[in-house]
Parts: sequence; structure tokens; C-alpha cells
Amino acid sequence: MYKLKNLTLLSILSIPLIISSCTKSTTTTTTVLGNWISRSEFEGVARSEGVSFVINAKAYIGTGYDGTNRLSDIWQYDPVQNFWIQKADMPGVARSSAVAFEASGKGYIGTGYDGANRLNDFYQYNDSANTWMQKNNFAGNPRYDAVGFSVLGNGYIATGFDGNYLKDFWQYTPATDTWAQQVSMGGTKRSGAVAFVHNNKAYICTGNNNGSTTDVNDLWVFDPTTTPIWTEERKISNVSTDTYDDAYAIVRTNAAAFVMNDKAYVTCGENGSVLGDTWEYDFVNDLWAKKTSYEGVARTGAIGFSVTNRGFTLTGRSSSTPFDDIREFFPLQTYNAND
Repeated sequence: MYKLKNLTLLSILSIPLIISSCTKSTTTTTTVLGNWISRSEFEGVARSEGVSFVINAKAYIGTGYDGTNRLSDIWQYDPVQNFWIQKADMPGVARSSAVAFEASGKGYIGTGYDGANRLNDFYQYNDSANTWMQKNNFAGNPRYDAVGFSVLGNGYIATGFDGNYLKDFWQYTPATDTWAQQVSMGGTKRSGAVAFVHNNKAYICTGNNNGSTTDVNDLWVFDPTTTPIWTEERKISNVSTDTYDDAYAIVRTNAAAFVMNDKAYVTCGENGSVLGDTWEYDFVNDLWAKKTSYEGVARTGAIGFSVTNRGFTLTGRSSSTPFDDIREFFPLQTYNAND
């Protein structure tokens, strides 16, 4: 058993109609755009539930689960030359369902699951020296399937599973190697969520609570420069009486996310079945639009990252089969099955 990041136009007839104020009908037709292009396959072993961070226009991919073993290897991807180089392994126990982020020019990996234990150890990567240094342990409970991100030079870890589903929130200050608990986001506890950052604000959505994704339909924004630091955006499922969310099918767990061209993208994951559909989030209008589905096999536990305004999704698994393919997304292109 995995324990991972575990128109129609309505004709009005002469017959009187009584329409409830909470009823709505959809009359829109949408052209779906977007094209996924294969890039040089990930050169490590196929895996799911890995992590990524980006330093100096290079992406670093590592850890995860290959179906038999947890992993600690780290690989650098150069999107300009489209090739991979193996880097120094992360110290500490091999793991899956960890978190990673870049803060103040260094990469960080921590928490996760080693096959028997939930973890709270924490490591810093120096890309110029290709070396790792253990830092102070994450101060929250050991956990896996959390989210990690950085805003304005500080790192953050939130949510996850420690035997209980969580929504606590912790700040890491690299200059002092210290942790401090912050005000938790509102809404639902969760594991397997996604986090993405735009204009020094972090967004958290999706995931599951008590094994169910049904009620995990909230989207929260973290802004450390405001009070309160958390605000809620519109729900990501069809719950309003307006038409904008009629087609929403964004709720899921173990998805991948990235930001490019001032939009966020959430793709793949699972919600009763393994998914490949892709959704674009407009930060200005707080609206989601469906884009072309991921063109590889539908998957869960994939990795998403962006480098110099280019967005990528790779690895993951379908059922128990892990993958090593990687694709770049072009949201304004028309789908082309031959690339």
C-alpha cells in the first residue's frame, strides 16, 4: 500500500415555469486551448511524489517513490539546453511526499515519509558548491503530503498529515535558521494540496480531508504584508448561483501546479480516478478556465515547476506505475498531437 503524499437555448413555452432562485443553467461554449510538448525525459528512475525547487533558472528534482524504494537522488534540469545532470544526493533518509522550496538563493527539502515514519528533518542545498547542509528540524509535527513555498525571502510549510489532517502554518527564516508558527489559514484541513506563488502572494487549494476531496473546494491567499494575512477567494467547485463556475471540476488531490504568464495552472491528480485535465487560474479576475489536458498518461503525484516563465509537469504515477516523462505547457497554442 502506498503511504504517500498517502446553448442549450431554453424555449419558454406557454406552460408556467417556477424557477428557484438557487437554480442556474449553462449556455456557454468554450474553445479549449493549450499544447503540451515533450521534453528530454527525466534521467533518474521513474517516480511519483517527488519534489522540485528552482535556483538560477535551473530546476532541481528529487526524492520520491519508484514503486519499490524511497529515493534521495537530486537532478538538475536546464530548460534552455533541455538536458539533465545528476547532483549530490540529499542527506538523511530517502523519502517521498516531502516539501521543497527556494528561499534567499538556496534550495530546501524537508518533511516526508520514509516508508515507516513521518519526518521533520530539513536540509539546505547550495547550488554553486553542490553541497547539502542539515538545518534545524521543522518545528511542526513530523508529517508528509504538506505544501512548501517561499515569499519575500522566507520559507513556509503548511497542511499535511501527521496522523491527523492539518492546516497549521509555519515560517522559516533562513538568516537565523529558525521556525515560528504563524496564523493558520482558514477553511478545511487537508493533505495533498498544491501551493503556488505570484506577486509575493501564495495560494493554497485542492487536497483531501479524511480521505475525501468533496469539501476541499476552498482557495486561500497568503500575503505577509497585510492584516489579516489570509483571505479566501471564490470556491473552486460549482457552488454559486452564477454561471462562471458551472463547468468547474478542479477539486482533486495530489495534483501538480506551476505559474507562468501571470496565470497559475493545476493539472493531473486524482478524485475517485486518476486525472489529466488542466485548469488555468486568472489571478486578477479570480476565475478558472479549462485548458488542454496533460498529453501524457493521466497521473497523480506528479511534479510541477516553472523556470523563466516556462511551465513543466513531469513524473507521477497511474495506479502503481511510475513515469519519467516531462512536458512543457504552451497555454495559447492549439493542441497538436504530433509534438
